[in-house]
Amino acid sequence: MSQFTNEDEALLQSMLRQLLQSVKEKITGAPSVECAEEILLHLEETDENFHNYEFVKYLRQYINNTLGSVIEEESEKCTSTRNQSEVSGYDTLVQHVTKKTRESKQYREMMHALKNVMTVVVESLVNKFEEDQMCKKELDSETKKKSQSYYGTDNYSDSDSSFNQSYTFMSQEKLQLLVEKLDPIQPKEVRQEALQTLCLAPPSDVLNSECWPNLRKHLTMSLSDPDEIFSEKILRFYAKTFSSSPFNMTREVYTSLAQHLEFYFLSGEYSLRISSGLDVSNADVTRILKKVRLLNEYQKEAPSSWIRYPEKYMEEIVESTLSLLSVKHDPNHPASSDFLSPIYFLALLDIKAVWFKKWTHAHYSRTVILRLLEKKYKSLINAAVQQCLDYFEFCKAAVCKTSRVDDFPQQHSNNEQKFFYTGSELQYIYFVHSLCLLGRLLIYKQGRNLFPVQLKNKKDCVSLTDLLVLFTQLIYYSPSYSKEALAAHTENYSPASLVMEILQVFCDQTGCATDCLYTDVVMDALLDPLQSLLNGTEVFINCLETTLIDIADILARIAAAEDGLSVLLYGGNKNSAKENSPTAVHIIVQFTKKLLHDDISLLSGSELLQVIKGAFIFVCRQMYRTCEGLQMLIPYGLHESIGEAWKKASLLSERVPTPVTGADSTSSISLDSKNVVLWEETLLDALLNFSATPKGLFLLHSTGAMSDCVSFMFNSLSKKHQANEHEEFDNGVIVAQMATTPTAVVALQSSGFIKTFIAKLWALLECGKDDVRITQPKSTPVDPIDQSCQKSFLCLINLLTYPAVFELLSKQDIPNKPMYSHREVPTDIINIIDRIIILNSEAKIHSLFNYEQSHVFGLRLLNVLCCELNTLLLLETQYKVSQVLLTAQEENVTEALEGPGDFIVDSLSVERNHVLVRINLIGGPQERILPSRALDKGSDPYPWPMFSSFPLPKCYLAEVPRKADFKQDKVLDKLMSILQSPGGQSEWAEICRRQFCKIMKTRPDTISGPTTDADVKKENLSSVQQLGIEMTVRYGKHLNLLKEHAENELCFVLMNCEQFLKQQQRAVVSSLRCLQGHYPGYDWFASSVFLIMSGDGEKTLTFLQQFSHLLVSAFLWIPRLHMSVHLPVVTVESGIHPVYFCSAHYIEMLLKAELPLVFSAFHMSGFTPSQICLQWITQCFWNYMDWSEICHYIATCIFLGPDYQVYMCISVFRHLQQDILKHTEAQDLQVFLKEEALHGFRVTDYLEYMESLELIYRPMLLKDMRNIRVQNT
Repeated sequence: MSQFTNEDEALLQSMLRQLLQSVKEKITGAPSVECAEEILLHLEETDENFHNYEFVKYLRQYINNTLGSVIEEESEKCTSTRNQSEVSGYDTLVQHVTKKTRESKQYREMMHALKNVMTVVVESLVNKFEEDQMCKKELDSETKKKSQSYYGTDNYSDSDSSFNQSYTFMSQEKLQLLVEKLDPIQPKEVRQEALQTLCLAPPSDVLNSECWPNLRKHLTMSLSDPDEIFSEKILRFYAKTFSSSPFNMTREVYTSLAQHLEFYFLSGEYSLRISSGLDVSNADVTRILKKVRLLNEYQKEAPSSWIRYPEKYMEEIVESTLSLLSVKHDPNHPASSDFLSPIYFLALLDIKAVWFKKWTHAHYSRTVILRLLEKKYKSLINAAVQQCLDYFEFCKAAVCKTSRVDDFPQQHSNNEQKFFYTGSELQYIYFVHSLCLLGRLLIYKQGRNLFPVQLKNKKDCVSLTDLLVLFTQLIYYSPSYSKEALAAHTENYSPASLVMEILQVFCDQTGCATDCLYTDVVMDALLDPLQSLLNGTEVFINCLETTLIDIADILARIAAAEDGLSVLLYGGNKNSAKENSPTAVHIIVQFTKKLLHDDISLLSGSELLQVIKGAFIFVCRQMYRTCEGLQMLIPYGLHESIGEAWKKASLLSERVPTPVTGADSTSSISLDSKNVVLWEETLLDALLNFSATPKGLFLLHSTGAMSDCVSFMFNSLSKKHQANEHEEFDNGVIVAQMATTPTAVVALQSSGFIKTFIAKLWALLECGKDDVRITQPKSTPVDPIDQSCQKSFLCLINLLTYPAVFELLSKQDIPNKPMYSHREVPTDIINIIDRIIILNSEAKIHSLFNYEQSHVFGLRLLNVLCCELNTLLLLETQYKVSQVLLTAQEENVTEALEGPGDFIVDSLSVERNHVLVRINLIGGPQERILPSRALDKGSDPYPWPMFSSFPLPKCYLAEVPRKADFKQDKVLDKLMSILQSPGGQSEWAEICRRQFCKIMKTRPDTISGPTTDADVKKENLSSVQQLGIEMTVRYGKHLNLLKEHAENELCFVLMNCEQFLKQQQRAVVSSLRCLQGHYPGYDWFASSVFLIMSGDGEKTLTFLQQFSHLLVSAFLWIPRLHMSVHLPVVTVESGIHPVYFCSAHYIEMLLKAELPLVFSAFHMSGFTPSQICLQWITQCFWNYMDWSEICHYIATCIFLGPDYQVYMCISVFRHLQQDILKHTEAQDLQVFLKEEALHGFRVTDYLEYMESLELIYRPMLLKDMRNIRVQNT
């Protein structure tokens, strides 16, 4: 098909005309013919409907029919075998085929035919241009008649108006002639014809012409023309200009329309009053609404483009708008207050002030708007505040009369079109507009600076606080609506819902919340209904239930922010807090307890009572999830009240009948049953969140709901396929806290949590994701632990603390099966150790798909676990970990003809070498040398010697110089004399303290012990204690503190300590393994004292017996309070040590206050400071500090007080702050803190810092430490 027929020409002409009609919007506004051509040339790039045009479809089909065979032939040639080397790659193929096609004869013939036919088509279109113009005039006259017969047409703001059907370019002379014809003094017919011609001209030509200023004047005046059709045509021209012209041109059109409206409202012609209502079907009102709507539509669109133009352009629009909205009657006019000003019309069209929201969104325009409001148009703000005050007074009066607010109908219960608005409805619409405008204004600092404002009818200024109190009170006095009325509308314009939207936004803006909400006055206003209900006074609230739910929502949002929580706990101004006025937390928790006890008569029998209870429990939960919040709530025993409510709900849920087939699922019984189950879950969730802090977890145990809470958590996590980041952090923190307590660990095991977690871990290690279609082989992991397993690795580290390891592994044998199936999935921790750590058989190795990656994962896990010395002793004594690793190293050698072969250096041997050195060598950062786990560049990539038997190579032992004798200086002599002959108790303690601090700051190296000898008969102890003794003695000899036979002496000390402490233990019947007898770990503190005494057993025992009478012994000497009679029964039965629920709790509390970045880093890592601190304290910082610093730690706590244990840990975190932040970003914080020693940390460097902490926190800490004997501390 290379020739065109007459029918083809006619079809092409029709399709081309259709194409031009479709793109008229794009080419009408073009400033020149060249621009219009450019638009058409790039139409495919800019028009998403390009390929749907009939003209384009026709051309595509024509090209396909003409050139299809040519393209196919060339494609086959290129893909043939003989041309494969010549043409390779898709892009090259396309280029080659395109080139050959364009060189073909068919292509040349096609282009020639297309050119000829299109020339004929275009010439035909040009020749018919005049004819088209005449047809257009006839069409327009018909449109005019239709518009006269159809009243109320509202298409003027659409760019698809009839004036855009064709376009022509107009000279300056013609435009000047049009301006003269549009002069208001001209006859009506002349003006109408000129306006018709003007609407055909491109708006850009009109606005760029020299005669535009005069034309603008004429158009502005003509907008007031009594002929509705004529003024509407001007509006259509304005709408066309808005839609197709740039901002720098449309601003003049906008200001023209705004000025016209301002003159109109100020003229004597306008006489509408609020009291008379507004009939929108009235012709004059309709004209006003159309003009205001056109302004409002442009207001919403302008912000998207005005930043690209000079600020003065935007300022013109803003000022003309504010000037229009500020129009009002002369104050002396008798009808001044009843004047229906322009802002009422704007509110009617944009009730939520969306225009103001868009204008203040960007800083560029917001600055100008707020500056003009402050300097020239503050009356707008005053009027908005006054409107809110007037409405509040009306509602308050109505509620106090115990009547509904019926005179102020805010919403309609039907969807019928409304044509008449009463005066009260107009006032309410303006109130909503004012409320939304003020809510937006207060978000910004400059907007808040506009307050206080002075109102005419008030003597005192209205401050920012006054306005927020007003907003809060609007919630109380908001009219209530039936559910049917609310359901009939997509948007709720009730005052309560509007104020809630505003306050919720405020809560999310830190600066705004601080200025607006975090004040005592606003808090008092929020809590006023609660205080009234607590006091039993009369409550004037329109809808009490919804009001309480709204208040709880705002309080919960406030409590979620750090500054907001501080206000709730301590008041808006800590320094000027009134003693007689309780802070918000006390009112909230008292009210919540009364709710739980059903002790509020006004709410008895309410359908929403459980919702209200849940809402206020959630507020309390936001507080007790933090250490400082929990401290404030503990005296009220809220955990007991929630626990009792849960027990009642649990009994009710047990009575829920089993669903019967065929029963009505929507019956009241089933709904009640669902409510009971939902209420029980709400209470379990509330109890579960107590476990976010160490002391909260202890309180949760006392409620007896631990197992149910853990099961609830596991079921909730199982139901959620995807949790947000915040939930992941929270869940990680809760699991990390639970892992440090034996009761919670057992609950995690029995709930199925650990089993499910192990199964998921195994799937990642060995199976991969089942739902991933494998299209190419997986890449070999570069990191020791693949990224897909890193998260599970960290979770496993969080879980396997020593209390967890002891409960899960104590007296558990390794399976060591003769055969393992590939399908056999581990179900618990012992199976993980068996399958990927202790690989002591070929069957285990062959059962792994990814042997090397899985074993490296296991060795890395073992390395972290063995950093906790008690865990190391347990694994070594039960599973002989060292021997397994040594055997593996011995087998990993090259074959040699003579003598032993060389060790093969691979990822597994390097990992094993590192673990072997770590677990067999005790020492601080300067006392041992750990081999690297990475290869170096160069000829010797791994210079560290490997070994397959003990002892370790000496290169891993750091040189520890023997301390030379020293002469005691005067300060030390004075300290010793004071210790030997103390005077008054308090005076003696203070003098001793001062002398110790002085020595620590000047001569810290003197705090150590001399070397002695001992010869004591060895006694039998448990395997864990024997191994601990071996490690202690080996460490002591390495430090030159012990001589021969020290092992027997230490055995004697530990046996006597065990006998001594056993006399103070109570008998406990418990399923927990840690409560089955003696202390489950090794006594690292007694061993430390033994080293300090240089191996003198008698001195060590004498010291420990006297030391046990001091409070500090409860926190330094961990076995001291194991099952002790000095603790309440509930504390002993929990298996939770006071170091955890007291010291560790305050470490987290102080860390948040003193080092907030570090605290946030822990939370983001899903890890807890309490877990690592418990590990440090339990083993007396062995392996983390050098021996001298360990001595300083013990001496500091003994001389200066047990609270220094807390300050010491805070000092360590301060020392590690930058490293903690770096490793949080690297997502390996847990690994870093457990594996790395405290390099560069010296106690003396932080002594002054610890003294500063003492001044602030000592009273609180010592009080709680002394109260560990008290039930439910």
